[in-house]
Amino acid sequence: MIQLAITPVILITGLGSLLLTMTNRMGRIVDRTRALAGQARTATAVGERAHFESQLRILYRRAKIIRLAVTLVASSMFFSGLLVVMIFLAALLAISLTAPILGVFVVSVLLLLASLAAFLRDIFLSLKALGVEVERALDHPPFR
Repeated sequence: MIQLAITPVILITGLGSLLLTMTNRMGRIVDRTRALAGQARTATAVGERAHFESQLRILYRRAKIIRLAVTLVASSMFFSGLLVVMIFLAALLAISLTAPILGVFVVSVLLLLASLAAFLRDIFLSLKALGVEVERALDHPPFR
């Protein structure tokens, strides 16, 4: 029984590390947004204000994507925990829960994959924001 529960427990451990990474990333996005919002409020030049607004839009999109990724990975953790409970209940009650256990495992892995896709989307958006910064600093598009 314990051997069967090891896989979801290991999955929960890995998901916890991923969740920590994502929440740290979310914190950095929030901090950067607050700093830029303060700069945007005090900006007097039209071009400078437009630049801050552009960055703020990208950061807000990133925050929504990371929120989705965090929600998906936390949901995956929930289903992995449910999987452990189902394995123990099946063993304790001596009943076969093979199909539901398999279904919950598949849902957990699909949620993990979806969270990773959202996380990758955030990484691509962060590169776009960096490109805007580099373009502004160099006064022309960055090298490709």
